[in-house]
This record gives sequence, structure tokens and C-alpha cells, in this order.
Amino acid sequence: MPNMIEVKNLLVQRNGRDALKIESLDIQKGETLAVVGPNGAGKSTFLLALAHLLKSKKGEIIFHGKPQKEWHDLEYRRKIAFVFQDPLLMDMSVRENIALGLKFRTMDKKETHERVDKWATAMGVDKLLERRANQLSGGEAQRVSLARAFVLDPELLLMDEPFSAVDPQTREKLLEDLSKVLAEDHRTTIFVTHNLKEAAQFGDRVAIIINHELKQVDQPEKIKQNPADSSVRDFVKGL
Repeated sequence: MPNMIEVKNLLVQRNGRDALKIESLDIQKGETLAVVGPNGAGKSTFLLALAHLLKSKKGEIIFHGKPQKEWHDLEYRRKIAFVFQDPLLMDMSVRENIALGLKFRTMDKKETHERVDKWATAMGVDKLLERRANQLSGGEAQRVSLARAFVLDPELLLMDEPFSAVDPQTREKLLEDLSKVLAEDHRTTIFVTHNLKEAAQFGDRVAIIINHELKQVDQPEKIKQNPADSSVRDFVKGL
């Protein structure tokens, strides 16, 4: 499987301080990479750098064989969708929220309708399409947020702890449904979570970021058996 993303000698700074160091990382097309680490370790910085919302101090991110800085910003961002911890829905119907990105891209009404129906069904909110966003539960709102991301047909899906604000039962069902969609869809996905068990269940591989540095990337069991250093060993004890 070819690499979609290659990261080389990356350094990202925030407020003049080192926020993320990655010596080398390849992400394959169709892979789901779960990113874990303590609070403030640099996980969200990684997603923002991939989305080209934070510029690197040195090194580079290569996307489809082309350095990120050589992409036109709009062209690059149209290949990416970002799902945040807070669903950030507009005060309009579920259907309108899911279709919002397509409206900005001036897609015709027929295709917009078909895509919205497809992803609303896939994410289990097809019966809520005419409901106002402010009438949704936390889990329903996050499902709408996911449908709004998928409807754009992104090549790369970035998710920053999208289920941390919902209750455990809702979270479990959301993860199950999303895992099913990704297994069928083969969308390249990078998923940040605090939950090690969730990372092991959800990711093809797990990337561990500690103290603003990518320490290890591998399958969960291999990391547990052969941690890169003592900080990784201590972190994965609960895995």
C-alpha cells in the first residue's frame, strides 16, 4: 500500500517553544492511525500541522509525494476534513449542517441531496434530518459532525478526541459504527484519543507522543512487548 503522508525531521513550535518533534513517520493510504499521549503532549499540534493550520519550523510533511508547502492552501484543505471534540454545529437543521461544506463548494442540489442522505444513513442520523441542531443530544450532534466530514469525501480524515464529551455507552456505540464505516470505506484516518484501549481497538497502528515528541509507532501489542523507552513503557502499562 502506498504512503499518503510522509513526515521528515519535523519541528513545530508554538509561542516560541517546541511543541512537536517527529523524526520520521509514514502513513499509508487507507490506514487508521490512533494517536495517544498525555495531556499537552503535542497530539492536537500534530493534527493542526497535518491540516496545514500550523506551519513547521523545520522539516516537512509530504502529501501524495508533494511537500505540503508546495500545495495551494485551498486545494490541500479540500482533501481534508477535521472533526473536533465539540461538534460546532450551526443553528439550522441537521440536513443543512451536513450539507454546509458542499454548499460552499457550490455542488448541485441533486448530488448534495444524495450525499447527505448516504452519510446521514451511514452515521445513523437519517431520521433526524429535519431536526434543528440545538435539539440534538451530544452523541447525535457528534454523529452529524461526522456525517458533515464524510460528505465532503475527504482523502484524509482528522479527528481530535471526537467522543470525549459523550457518555461511555454512547461513545462505545459511536466507535462501533465509525469502525464499521471506516472498514468498508478505507478512508485514511488519524484519530487522537486519551483512551489507550480505544486506540488499540480502533487503530491499525498506534502512535505515541510524549513530551512533544513522537516516541513510537506500531501495532499495540508490539508496543507493549517492546516499548521504545521507559516513558512509553510507563504510558502503555494499562494497555
